[in-house]
Amino acid sequence: MPGPALEMEPVEPQSLKKLSFKSLKRALDLFSPVHGHVAPLDPESKKIRISHKISVEYGGMKNASSKPTGQASSAPDSAPGTSAPSNVLALPGPGDSRDAKSGAQNAPVIGPTVQPNAQNDGGLQGRSSAIVSASGSSERMSTSAIMERIPSKWPRPVWHAPWRNYRVISGHLGWVRSVAFDPSNTWFCTGSADRTIKIWDVASGKLKLTLTGHIEQVRGLAVSNRHTYMFSAGDDKQVKCWDLEQNKVIRHYHGHLSGVYCLALHPTIDVLLTGGRDSVCRVWDIRSKMQIHALSGHDNTVCSVFTRPTDPQVVTGSHDTTIKFWDLRYGKTMTTLTYHKKSVRAMALHPKEHSFASASADNIKKFNLPRGEFLHNMLSQQKTIINAMAVNEEGVMVTGGDNGSLWFWDWKSGHNFQQSQTIVQPGSLDSEAGIYAISYDITGSRLVTCEADKTIKMWKEDENATPETHPLNFKPPKDIRRF
Repeated sequence: MPGPALEMEPVEPQSLKKLSFKSLKRALDLFSPVHGHVAPLDPESKKIRISHKISVEYGGMKNASSKPTGQASSAPDSAPGTSAPSNVLALPGPGDSRDAKSGAQNAPVIGPTVQPNAQNDGGLQGRSSAIVSASGSSERMSTSAIMERIPSKWPRPVWHAPWRNYRVISGHLGWVRSVAFDPSNTWFCTGSADRTIKIWDVASGKLKLTLTGHIEQVRGLAVSNRHTYMFSAGDDKQVKCWDLEQNKVIRHYHGHLSGVYCLALHPTIDVLLTGGRDSVCRVWDIRSKMQIHALSGHDNTVCSVFTRPTDPQVVTGSHDTTIKFWDLRYGKTMTTLTYHKKSVRAMALHPKEHSFASASADNIKKFNLPRGEFLHNMLSQQKTIINAMAVNEEGVMVTGGDNGSLWFWDWKSGHNFQQSQTIVQPGSLDSEAGIYAISYDITGSRLVTCEADKTIKMWKEDENATPETHPLNFKPPKDIRRF
């Protein structure tokens, strides 16, 4: 027969809130350090640890001879061949009864010398009073003094004088989109949305010549240092070669399916590179007008390109957010860099170092060459679309944005040492403050900016500036891993 049924104790109804509080209290009892069974720190052992840290870190920095004679005589006997600095105690071994003064002239001990002593039953407690009394200055030092200040590994920037605008040149009837300097540094040329190319005198800023021939805005210019040629490219899909002795077009390079946005000349061989909206960078033989390669691989507009004598000989930046390295011999991709999140509209190759920088709306990044290792981001964010950038031999990099901001950077450290805002000319809208092209002259001492208010501005360093009048105000990044 089944046994009698057991009566169940009535369960008290509890709300969900009460049950959650009970669970929280149980978790606190189990895991909270307040409710744990860890014993509180002993102040005596804390003193021992502090004095030991001080003796290890700073014992070697203090000379034994700098200790007062009164303190040296009151210290216990030292081991032979050792000395007793002001914050280090050399404990005696068994049977050692030599005078402490005999070893006072010897080299200082970096750490506490402790020898085994069977008769010392006090252990660590017995030694603590001696160590604390020997470190006379340790009791006055706070715990923060023990923590050694770790110097930042970030390179300190070189001081550069601020740049100032000293000349404004007017003459174009549209946005000024491109600029290039003559290798002799006597003139420079600018291309504009008014479909003309104008040549200006560097010293005086006066107009020397106006060239017409493009039927759309001129977006790219380059002057050859090997021939008397100037090359131009524009939104009309045309790439032209101008003979500067005759001031007329002598060659056309046909092949682009849309507007041509950037242009570069190889420094050692007669090769021209152009990139445009058809997502292709094309390589041309200057004299025969033949297309050598069509460097295809980008998914969007190729808007920046530069070349160098050694591999990678061609580097392109695109609206598809990538940077590609190309082998000019085979016309194939060597490496693709995917560090940027937005369009790479501008790149700048350092004239001396094997490195380059690329600018996007998300950040400005620096890369090593030839492999393209990421070095670091710049330490500030311009927070605008950056259309142009340039760097000179002294390590001053400049970037120009869509909002008219002109920022100057130290190349080595990435420190932004100057922020300037361009002033639109009378008669222009405030929205026409964009900077579309930037270039240093051959010496790197003058800077030319091409802007949306139809002007060309020239900049140079302020001769009266000193490190006292314009301090660096540099703070290295706290977390170097972010860069």
